[in-house]
Amino acid sequence: MKPITYCRHARKRMKDRNVSEEEISSVVNQADYIEFDAKDRKNAYKYIGNRFIRVTFKEENDNILIITVTIRKKSFKSF
Repeated sequence: MKPITYCRHARKRMKDRNVSEEEISSVVNQADYIEFDAKDRKNAYKYIGNRFIRVTFKEENDNILIITVTIRKKSFKSF
């Protein structure tokens, strides 16, 4: 497993949305669903507690870079 690093934007979103590093790790490593986007990034989705968390990240050579974090009370999509 590659180490997880965070860009400044992701850290701010984590703080704003009260999402922990443990939750990010869980979403990335044990996602309920993963989709790819056009910029070679991945969106990982997972239901934790009473909220749905989406983590956008990019796998680099020696780490996983977290780009942003979004949460919702309802599902992002029907999986």
